[in-house]
Amino acid sequence: MLSEDDYQWLFRKAPSMATSISEDGVFLDVNDTMLARLGYAREDMVGLKPEEFATAESAARIRDELRPALRRTGKLENKPISFATQSGDVVDCMTSAIIERDRAGKFVRTVAMYSEISDQARANFQYRTLYRATPAMLHTVDGDGLIVTVTDHWLQKLGYKREEVVGRSITDFFSVRDRKYYADGRMQQLIGAGDFNNLERQMVSKDGTKLDVIMSAISNRDEGGKVDRMLVASKDVTERRRAERDLRRSLAENARLREELERERDYLREEVNVAMNFGHIVGTSPALRRMMKRVEAVAETPASVLVEGESGVGKELVAHAIHLQSPRANRPLVKVNCASIPKELFESEFFGHVKGAFTGAHRDRIGRFQLADGGTIFLDEIGEIPLELQSKLLRVLQESEFERVGDDVTRSVDVRVIAATNRNLEQLIVDGEFREDLFYRISVFPVEVPPLRERGEDIVQLAQFFLERTCKDFGRDDLTLTQSQAENLRDYDWPGNIRELKNVIERAVILSTGKVLRLDLSMPGLRVAADEESDSTAGSGEVLTEKAMREFQRDNTIKALEQTNWKVSGLGGAADILGVKPTTLADRIRTMKIKKPARQ
Repeated sequence: MLSEDDYQWLFRKAPSMATSISEDGVFLDVNDTMLARLGYAREDMVGLKPEEFATAESAARIRDELRPALRRTGKLENKPISFATQSGDVVDCMTSAIIERDRAGKFVRTVAMYSEISDQARANFQYRTLYRATPAMLHTVDGDGLIVTVTDHWLQKLGYKREEVVGRSITDFFSVRDRKYYADGRMQQLIGAGDFNNLERQMVSKDGTKLDVIMSAISNRDEGGKVDRMLVASKDVTERRRAERDLRRSLAENARLREELERERDYLREEVNVAMNFGHIVGTSPALRRMMKRVEAVAETPASVLVEGESGVGKELVAHAIHLQSPRANRPLVKVNCASIPKELFESEFFGHVKGAFTGAHRDRIGRFQLADGGTIFLDEIGEIPLELQSKLLRVLQESEFERVGDDVTRSVDVRVIAATNRNLEQLIVDGEFREDLFYRISVFPVEVPPLRERGEDIVQLAQFFLERTCKDFGRDDLTLTQSQAENLRDYDWPGNIRELKNVIERAVILSTGKVLRLDLSMPGLRVAADEESDSTAGSGEVLTEKAMREFQRDNTIKALEQTNWKVSGLGGAADILGVKPTTLADRIRTMKIKKPARQ
């Protein structure tokens, strides 16, 4: 067995250049061949680090690449390094090294051997230098996927230093998703299969930034046909992928918004076509003013409102008034005619559905409650909802939550509920046709809309309003409403309420051929004056002259101002109850020279 002295003698007399290096990286010993080649004495080198005798470039490689790789792997094989002789000459070498440990695994020494390289090896070294400087994201791995070398551009992209990556598995720099994918030997399988093109992978830089890359590789095989090296080129497509994802999100969002806009367009078209007094509450009767006080009282609150009244009295118009005076006025008011929804489509109409939820569900659809989120939903004819479906409506009213048909995602909504009915809900409860808990949920604040027969003072005013608007919409010259016609309108019971009155006026405008409204043609049996029958254009009998009409308008304006205590604009002002703009009324007051009386 060799003694330590024998070992030292053999080491120093070896014909190849060799050094012994300590754990902290300094020379423990340098053999005679190495000393002779570099021109130094042993005491000149022992105790100093190898990089102090290397060229500047090799010194950097020792610090940044070779020493870290040796510590991780325990060995180096054929790594290029250049030393400077004492006379200044450069000796290009290939070095191999191994860490020697005792039986307990404790570090003893590193033994490094150096062989002066040939012209071919020198060319390979120059190639390696060129490889590193290539302005491309390249890395080379061995058959196990351990990094052999990388380009400077690769290091720049990922934010690492060379000594932090050489010798590590390439998967250490993959995202968690890709690391899992290449676990359990799948990386070795990929390398063993040889060349590949355009594999999409995700890498992670030192600061945690994810990079989307496309990788292509060429492989080198040993004499046995096994891949021992693989050169991999990576292209950073992060920005392109981000742009593609943003574009897909934008297209999806545009599609969603387009669908919602189409749906809202349908709702708004329905709203525009509402034939309820053209969007105005017209009248000054005591019954109407009592109702409007209740509307004003509840509008500012979030309370649910039940609007009750006969068919045609304008319940939808009252719902509009409540919404427009509420804090939700700038949010949507969505109408649902409960009587018009087929039983099998109730849930879809109210809550929406997802594609494929049922036959005919060819795409996702949002429901009325989701459309009304943040605003108001008007449930017209709520008494027509089938009993077995009322529990579904009650749930969203109580919990403000629902699920689309065919979806398991619970959605939340913030919706104020205004319901309307012309039926006696309390009697329906007694008859077992309406849920009592639903009734109490929707009728926190009831508003009774008076029938037209109880609004005698408003009938002529409404008729004149409809007449002016209908003539304008139908492209007709203005028609005159006579005093006898006004009396007939007051005397009629109006079972169809405002809707009937509007239809009567429209029919009369269509059938009238002169300048006087032929109301008798749209109301069979109505008493008609002789001058109306002949469609006289002169002012005789019942026909109001232009002067009389101006006096009537002036008296009516003064009456509206007196009833509102001379308040011109705002809710409940004279302009509001006359159904005109405040600026129009102000001009009319100046033109008619109406003066507010002095206080007594």
